[in-house]
Amino acid sequence: MTAQLSPIDKAKYVAARRAVEFVEDGMRVGLGTGSTAAWMVRCLGELIRDEGMKITGVATSTRTAKLAAEVGIPVKTLDEVRWLDLTIDGADEYDPNLNLIKGGGGALLQEKIVATASDQMIVIADLSKQVDTLGAYPLPVEVIPFGWQTTKALIEEMLSNLDVMGRNSSLRLNGTDPFRTDEGNFILDLHLRRIGNPTQLSLVLNQIPGVVENGLFLDICDVLVIGNADGTVEVRDINNGTVEHERIDINDTENLFVETGE
Repeated sequence: MTAQLSPIDKAKYVAARRAVEFVEDGMRVGLGTGSTAAWMVRCLGELIRDEGMKITGVATSTRTAKLAAEVGIPVKTLDEVRWLDLTIDGADEYDPNLNLIKGGGGALLQEKIVATASDQMIVIADLSKQVDTLGAYPLPVEVIPFGWQTTKALIEEMLSNLDVMGRNSSLRLNGTDPFRTDEGNFILDLHLRRIGNPTQLSLVLNQIPGVVENGLFLDICDVLVIGNADGTVEVRDINNGTVEHERIDINDTENLFVETGE
């Protein structure tokens, strides 16, 4: 099966495989959303099935909740669990300080709530997501549908006074209709190209009426696991200031697809 995987999928798989090593029996685990996080969910399902590990998952989207159920992960709501031991999620972009842009999958609000309700956040990614300065990836901003065009205009006006390179925004679509989040909101993607001061931008964005949350995840990530297609991983721990390099066995991933039909 691994021979059929693309290099990028192999990189995602080894990052996910290494990340689940942080999970211990009995933990409450936040389950991220996106293609890389989906590998992590499958890996956790394998640990439950093959090793009898017992965990409780809190999903960050309906898509993740569905996949978790398919692979045998018991899922509860955050209100039921209240606090998590760790969250494992992907990222659309990360900088040297492990600040992130997330929300490409449209689940940024639940992802940020779950991540901040965790003792530790572990991010899984590949080198293509690494940047010196955030902003190359469009920044998602979740807004309520009522008056969204006014909110969009206010955001673009605000951007003219901030340290960003681009100031255009676009409504995310699902076909010809607006994309809707699990909460029924819209997403505006900000095409900034470079974000000079992410902290300032995040604070100002969330003060605009109509904005629910933005996709800047700042000072939230504790550990970054970077996967490579050759089976090597790099583990960066920002709290300990350590960087470790390891190799993950990628000989057989076929059983990760059995239950999900993918």
